[in-house]
Amino acid sequence: MRTEADKIQNFIDGQFIEPVGGKYLDNIEPATGKSYSQVADSDSRDVDLAVVAAEKAFVDWSCTPAAERSKILLRIADLIERDLEKFARAESIDTGKPLSLARTLDIPRAVANFRFFATAILHTESEAHITDNVAFNYTTRQPRGIAGLISPWNLPLYLLSWKIAPAIAVGNIAIAKPSELTPVTAYMLCEIAQEAGLPNGVLNVVHGTGPNVGAAITAHPKINTISFTGGTVTGRKVAEACAPLFKKVSLELGGKNPNIVFADADLEAAIAGSVRSSFANQGQICLCGSRVRRALRLQRFRSSLHPEGFETKSWRSAGREDRTRRDREQDAAR
Repeated sequence: MRTEADKIQNFIDGQFIEPVGGKYLDNIEPATGKSYSQVADSDSRDVDLAVVAAEKAFVDWSCTPAAERSKILLRIADLIERDLEKFARAESIDTGKPLSLARTLDIPRAVANFRFFATAILHTESEAHITDNVAFNYTTRQPRGIAGLISPWNLPLYLLSWKIAPAIAVGNIAIAKPSELTPVTAYMLCEIAQEAGLPNGVLNVVHGTGPNVGAAITAHPKINTISFTGGTVTGRKVAEACAPLFKKVSLELGGKNPNIVFADADLEAAIAGSVRSSFANQGQICLCGSRVRRALRLQRFRSSLHPEGFETKSWRSAGREDRTRRDREQDAAR
């Protein structure tokens, strides 16, 4: 397995293929600011190809016994774990995050995602009840069809696997769009899927920007389930596109999370926990703390964080005004 590719192609119907338009985007390594690979700059035509492959694959995959689906997902987990160091190094290079974080969080969590859902489908249950002694009601659970999965750049494989694993575990087909800023581990996952024996067309990955690919996925009438993780502005556009088609939609959007420190708190533990929760992964996690709120010992808390003190305005604006290059590029892509 390669930790990077000169050209990151789309993965459709079990094959790596060129984007229909033949265009590519530079994939920038944050540590150097230079392009180190090219990622497919796809459009709606590539999404259409993925839908054709997905419809064909759904016929058999949706009827595949849960035990067989489980074995394949467990095999995917085992293979990612086998290549954990390669995945971790690729994630570190592509995102700029510390190798230690990718090695201990991002990739192990991707492995856990596949294992969790692979075994969860072996232990399902349903509901049944009698109504007025004249009717017997029961609930059935069946695959929905094609799921469009759009993930961000802050935790690339971690979040992408969190969407793909449950979708295909229960018999759906996945059409995924990883962030065009961090596409490498998605490419590597497709190689793993091939090796694990995942049937062609069950997992399709279409690379590209939000306006060209993300919008095409959310608006496609044959993609009836959408899972999106990203910004609130884009999430609103996703909801607007999906509502007229009555799609099943899951939105995980940006949030601001206060750290609350009460008078009886262990101050040293609160400081350590607040620093870790606020700045892990450079603060680019949806549940990272962004401010201290209603802290009854706020002045002491602040002086302990920084002996010379700092203005309340600076503390409150941390994470809001200091926008990274990737924030700006991601917004532009939307």
